[in-house]
Amino acid sequence: MTETDASSLPDNSGQTGASYAEAGVDIEAGDRAVELFAPLAKKATRPEVRGGLGGFAGLFALGEYEKPLLAAGSDGVGTKLAVAQAMNRHDTIGRDLVAMVVDDLVVCGAEPLFLQDYIAIGKVVPEHVAEIVSGIAAGCIDAGCALLGGETAEHPGLMEPGEYDVSATAVGVVEEDDVLGPDRVRNGDVVIAMASSGLHSNGYSLARHVLLEKAGLPLDGHIPDFGRTLGEELLEPTRIYTKDCLALAAECEVHTYSHVTGGGLAANLARVIPEGLTAELDRGTWTPAPVFRTIASLGKVAQEEMEKTFNMGVGMVAVVAEDDAERALAMLTARHVDCWTIGRVRLAEDSDSGRAVLVGENGRG
Repeated sequence: MTETDASSLPDNSGQTGASYAEAGVDIEAGDRAVELFAPLAKKATRPEVRGGLGGFAGLFALGEYEKPLLAAGSDGVGTKLAVAQAMNRHDTIGRDLVAMVVDDLVVCGAEPLFLQDYIAIGKVVPEHVAEIVSGIAAGCIDAGCALLGGETAEHPGLMEPGEYDVSATAVGVVEEDDVLGPDRVRNGDVVIAMASSGLHSNGYSLARHVLLEKAGLPLDGHIPDFGRTLGEELLEPTRIYTKDCLALAAECEVHTYSHVTGGGLAANLARVIPEGLTAELDRGTWTPAPVFRTIASLGKVAQEEMEKTFNMGVGMVAVVAEDDAERALAMLTARHVDCWTIGRVRLAEDSDSGRAVLVGENGRG
């Protein structure tokens, strides 16, 4: 080991000492960000919340559940963040974050109780952090869960000043006897699709490659087929289905849900289809939104690649008992959810057991 003689070190006694701010971390900016977003975050609450923001841990009373099972999920937003940062618009990305987490929980019938976020950022700009958290708070309100707390970490030297990443963890609860899943799915069940609001939060690496790099389209350019700019289309927030799914399960015989995220419609639905059964989906029951057609056309992306990368217009799927299908459709329609019967569950052949298969061509107007 080499020893250093203190007398050989340079004499910096006349210089100002190094500081955290000089290294790139602005604690005062972080405090200001909290001041800006605290009123917004406080609106995203539930009666079970104990204490307030600012503690080292959030507290939540479990309530009056008889046989509760806790469900937890974590996720991020992916490269959709690059679009938000390029457009300097940060108020929508939080809704995407909440949607990606809470709509995974509701698949098993769990009601999201609370969510905690994590924001890693190159340089804290209080107004930008407040915009991000405002979207998270709005998403929590839409989902009926509390924003129980979070963390904002400044990472100078690791991330550029305008760069950030977000993630979140949510916890939900479901009675043990009410857990939804593959074991409930039966031959003859009806598969109901709920429309997506657009790309949601998956496939943006391919979308950006095709639209921005290959086609060279500007984010602020107006696209007639979209009726708005490309950037506005790409930043359309992910729809949050939580309350709709919980309401449907409370009134109808829902056997399971599938949240259509990375991997596409067929792959995600296959996760909740048991061996011996197949979900057969008819492409002719809907037509994907123009953004999907534009990506496919400009990038010459094969249909198979599109369907395993994007949601193609379906954000959530419910598998319901045949006798309750019409009532389920009526309930969702009354809640202003664009929905339709997309297929059925049937007995499987050896080659498609435990799978979801797409048949036909897209054609619904």
